[in-house]
Amino acid sequence: MPKRGPPDSSFFSSFSSFFSFWALVVLITERVHACDFLQPACGARAPGDVVLGILLPSHRTVNALEERVRPESFHCSDFDLESFLNSLAIIHEIEVINAAGFLPGVRLGYLMCDTCSSTSKAMQSVGHLLEVNGSLNVMCDYTDYRPRVKIVLGALYSEVSMAVAKLLNVYMVPLLSSTSSAPDLSNKLRYPVVVRTIPSDKHQTKAVAGIMRHFGWNWVGVVYGDDEYGSEAFQSFLWEAEATGACLAYQEVVPSYLDHSLSAQHMKRVADKIRSSDVQAVLLILKAELVEILFQEMIRTKTSRIWIATDAWSKSRTIAEMEGINGVGDILGFTFITKKIEAFDGYLTNLTAPPGGSNRFIEEYKNIRFNCSSECFSSHPPSYCPSPELLRMKSANACNVSDPQVQNDDYLVTALDTSVTFLHKVALRATAHALKELLECNGTSCSGEIDFPPWKLLKVLKTVKFEYENYNFSFDGNGDFEGFYDLVLWKADGRLRRCEKIGRYHVVEQEIEVDMEDVVWLSTANATVPRSRCSEPCAPGSVKKILNVSCCYNCTLCAEGTFSDDWDLHTCQACPNGTWSLKGWDQCTPRSESYLRWTDTHPIIMASAAAFGILLLLVTFGIFLGYRDSQPMKRAEVRLSCVMMAGLSVSFASVICFMGKPSVHLCRARQMMYAMGFTLCVSCVLVKALRTFLAFLPFGQLTSRRLHKLYKPTVIVIVLTALQGIICILWLVFDSPDIDPTPPSPQSMTKLIQCSEGPTYIGFGIMLVYIALLALMGFLLAIKGRKVPQEFSETGYIIFSMLMYLFVWVCFIPVYITNNEHASPVQASAILVSTYGIIFCHFLPKCYEALRGSKRETLQRVLRRWEVASGPKPESSGGRLSVSSMTAIVKNEVVPVDSEVYIMPMMNEKLRCSRAKLRRCRSISI
Repeated sequence: MPKRGPPDSSFFSSFSSFFSFWALVVLITERVHACDFLQPACGARAPGDVVLGILLPSHRTVNALEERVRPESFHCSDFDLESFLNSLAIIHEIEVINAAGFLPGVRLGYLMCDTCSSTSKAMQSVGHLLEVNGSLNVMCDYTDYRPRVKIVLGALYSEVSMAVAKLLNVYMVPLLSSTSSAPDLSNKLRYPVVVRTIPSDKHQTKAVAGIMRHFGWNWVGVVYGDDEYGSEAFQSFLWEAEATGACLAYQEVVPSYLDHSLSAQHMKRVADKIRSSDVQAVLLILKAELVEILFQEMIRTKTSRIWIATDAWSKSRTIAEMEGINGVGDILGFTFITKKIEAFDGYLTNLTAPPGGSNRFIEEYKNIRFNCSSECFSSHPPSYCPSPELLRMKSANACNVSDPQVQNDDYLVTALDTSVTFLHKVALRATAHALKELLECNGTSCSGEIDFPPWKLLKVLKTVKFEYENYNFSFDGNGDFEGFYDLVLWKADGRLRRCEKIGRYHVVEQEIEVDMEDVVWLSTANATVPRSRCSEPCAPGSVKKILNVSCCYNCTLCAEGTFSDDWDLHTCQACPNGTWSLKGWDQCTPRSESYLRWTDTHPIIMASAAAFGILLLLVTFGIFLGYRDSQPMKRAEVRLSCVMMAGLSVSFASVICFMGKPSVHLCRARQMMYAMGFTLCVSCVLVKALRTFLAFLPFGQLTSRRLHKLYKPTVIVIVLTALQGIICILWLVFDSPDIDPTPPSPQSMTKLIQCSEGPTYIGFGIMLVYIALLALMGFLLAIKGRKVPQEFSETGYIIFSMLMYLFVWVCFIPVYITNNEHASPVQASAILVSTYGIIFCHFLPKCYEALRGSKRETLQRVLRRWEVASGPKPESSGGRLSVSSMTAIVKNEVVPVDSEVYIMPMMNEKLRCSRAKLRRCRSISI
């Protein structure tokens, strides 16, 4: 046998709840018996075949509700003119339907009860509406329950509707509301009897979030009531705000019951919070009466904000007519469908109870409006006087009438917006169409059962479809209308405000339309939309860097290679292949190629300089050939100079290879051409310097002759140039120049296409060092022979040209290393400068001398002058030469006629040599 467990606790819980509920029902039943039918709980009635219940507040508060300790009668105060208008709209529509014979043979009646904006009072009123023969019977099955009231129209507030619906669920009496918009009322598991002629607040919060997104308000504050309407609307808004990227700077909850003793204190606390915050947009999910208290504090402290209104107060005439209302700032919100009915306005100007019925609420209104109560305007009014707000309703002719109940005027039409009652009329129309179908009415009669169970009407009501005032209405699966909201903006109208429609939100499509033409914002005094953001929007090219909440951020520029092409993005996108962007760009574009283009100014100048250099060499070559027998050309050694010209021409040609888009072949060719051409030229210069040095060595004759044997110009030039050729071959094999593979700089939109002189630059460095060593050797040798007269040597030109070359290339090296982007034009410029330096130092002076004619004395004339001046001398001994023997050596043995002779006597000015100094002279054949 299985062991029996303990009793199911859920059973006891359900039983306890059931017992409590029926205890409440019994209590209500007792109260119904204890109250007269026309006590203030239900103050208006009209007989009919089908009676409709109207459950709306005609008063705002129940006196001393928080002090209530006994289940005694409720005492209401503060007549609610706007809600009273809603009940009159329903009553008028009932009379219109009855007069039109919409239900042939069936007359609609009503029973109206006042909820006084209190859930407890509303529950008591429901007992009066549902009584049968003066009592509420407790049964297990209410399928055949037939109360006199078949449907309840109301209530005004969602909190009251929820409480009433839970009781009506037992009897399945339909509750048709035109103002209760809490999302939870769409839950048919909890509220199966509720149908509404308005959309759920989940759509309104979508609309609110949409309008905030439309105007760019993502930093808002929210103030909501602690009732079901406020709490559910707030939770729904949180979901929508998160989906649209809006953030809450603060959220304040206040007691929703209007007679709460701490309401003013709570509102002052909320006002302080609003003033202390930088948030400009504030969403108020409150009853109109609470908004009025808050705005009084805002007006007192001269606080201006952007107020977003829900349907509970978005068209409140009382708030719009507050003293100083223009000082609170901009007000916009959403309203349900509104439409002005002219017949209803005519009904309001002639208020009276229907025949056979009564309406104590109309009587109370007329007493407030037309009853003379001058003592209430004194400085110390009696306690029975109405509030100062109600005293404003007092007619100017109140003390001139004898019977207030027979008086009428257009005060309700002019003081209130009668178009807001349209959906209450729609609710009555929906009920009438459902009754017409249920009662099987045709054009002449209704054959259905009049005393039907209320659940049958509920079943038909959910499926009804009808047209009214050019609008099509039907209920969705949740019992809600899915129409649209009107977006209204409160515009200044003198000292007051008036609502003007500026847009619409479509519930099904979830789209918002806004017409901002001629809209002037009070916050900005122009058409510019006011701001309400924690941070300014991030423009394209930047992204958000969140600080503490998603709406508070810094804008960070997108890094190189990334972009953002829209406002307020969170991440930067990477550039697609082949494109790039700089920091803070909103798009990517292909990089431009950078190299020495033929059309650019700098390459044109360098190419022109190279071409001019080649042309100058050709001219120089022609002059050298034409004047090859002249003394300047003989001293310059024509053959050696022509070889130099050839090397310089190759160097100039290498500069041309620096132009245009680089390729592997151009990269290699330009370096090889320069290396070989300039090495050939410098080798010739070195030979010239060596020749001068050897001619006047301060050594003995034997040493001089040994060094003379090593002096082979052709061999030296070939060997030195060949060594450079070997260096270049090894360079090409092991460290060859190529296109520079270095990626472009991230900070540049230019793709630099240039040559790389090898992976390690070793070959390039050895090549340059080798030329520099040759130039340095030539420079040092020329320094040694710097005292040779210029008529016999070129040491000055050699020194200057080699010094210029060394200086240029010493400057080139750091520039080349530190400025890789301009390495090619720098090297080309260095080649041009050093090449032109040799031309101007070695060739142009000789050309000038040859063209002008030499004015210097020839070598023979100088020797002849020395011999004449010194006279005949004996041959010297001990290794010393006489002038005659030296002359003989120079003329006959050592120097051929067509060769140059360099003599380095240690002589004084004007080439004169003393006898003592002649003993130290040396002579070398070249």
